[in-house]
Amino acid sequence: MSIAVCPSGHPSETDDYCDTCGAPIAAGSAGSGHATSPPPAIAFPPPATAAGPECPNCGTPRAGSARFCEDCGFDHETGKVPALAAPAPVPVTAGWTATIAVDREYFEDNAIEGVEFPADTPSSVVALPPPQVRIGRRSTSKGTDPEIDLSAAPLDPGVSHSHALLTLSVDGVWLVSDLGSTNGTYLNDEAKPLTAGQTRSVGNGDNVHVGAWTTITLHAPA
Repeated sequence: MSIAVCPSGHPSETDDYCDTCGAPIAAGSAGSGHATSPPPAIAFPPPATAAGPECPNCGTPRAGSARFCEDCGFDHETGKVPALAAPAPVPVTAGWTATIAVDREYFEDNAIEGVEFPADTPSSVVALPPPQVRIGRRSTSKGTDPEIDLSAAPLDPGVSHSHALLTLSVDGVWLVSDLGSTNGTYLNDEAKPLTAGQTRSVGNGDNVHVGAWTTITLHAPA
């Protein structure tokens, strides 16, 4: 009985398909029963890519007939690179500020005996850096160093070293709290001061009165 040999070298008793691997057996592969070496594998070249000419702007090969370069967006039809619009500038605005003034009307309402009003004292504007701004008087011995320091001349004798606290909430609202001051913290034209630890919201144009004559007016960003 003649034995055929499939292309993979398997001896097969059938001469049309290999009974080992099922590969088709070419005519004339039948032999005398001796297995023969498989034919050498044929190396096929890799398929040619359809890359076109290089992009004149960045050198990336053009993908077929694609209009736009995949790397830089160059338009092969118009010969232009798409212009990206610059982002609109973000307006720069100042943060919250406060005007610190010597307030004669507030001083006269208090009528503190033995304290003279410091006339001809200019007001000043300070920043309110979040999240907290302390109001009081600096003291090395007491370890107080408030952001709004009212210890400079004219020294307001009614201001405690730790008098009040301004806090910017997560909702963007300023809150003022009295820290247990000796003479209280007043808001706007209210007759009664905040109690120790009491917190109230304040906004643009609100006045915080402390001490004998000091008024702090809040200003929202422009």
